[in-house]
Amino acid sequence: MATTLATCGWVFMAFAARASSNIAWIQFARYRVLTEKAMFSHVMLGVNDLEVSKKFYDAMLGTLGYGPGVANKNRYFYRSPTGTFAITTPINGEPACHGNGSTIGFTVQSAEQGDAFHAAGVANGGSTCEDPPGFRETPAGKLYLAYLRDPDGNKICALHRPG
Repeated sequence: MATTLATCGWVFMAFAARASSNIAWIQFARYRVLTEKAMFSHVMLGVNDLEVSKKFYDAMLGTLGYGPGVANKNRYFYRSPTGTFAITTPINGEPACHGNGSTIGFTVQSAEQGDAFHAAGVANGGSTCEDPPGFRETPAGKLYLAYLRDPDGNKICALHRPG
């Protein structure tokens, strides 16, 4: 059962479930109401070892407040109010391969969160790439960037735009 309360541009959702001991619990999640169209519905990456990649993404995305991936056949989904990130073994049975020149960027709220994101990825099978995590001057202004590769070589980035 889900109940939604919208107030001041935020949506509070209460999810109720019944545990096996008949004790009900409620979990509240706060989501920003989208006032603009989202660009993407989902991003899905091919991986070769689903459980190794799930461990990597569970740890890394956990630093951003996302729960563990939810299984669906040969895939895991990480959902947010603005879209979905997923990992999958290729449905054609061929090995997954990373895209040369491709990067998947995740928004972080601070440099500290970006450092934690990067460290969790490296500690769970990822490898650092490019310059060390930190602030850089770019044509778009000052940005915090932290790049790494997942266990299959997909390039991942944490990005923070300071206010």
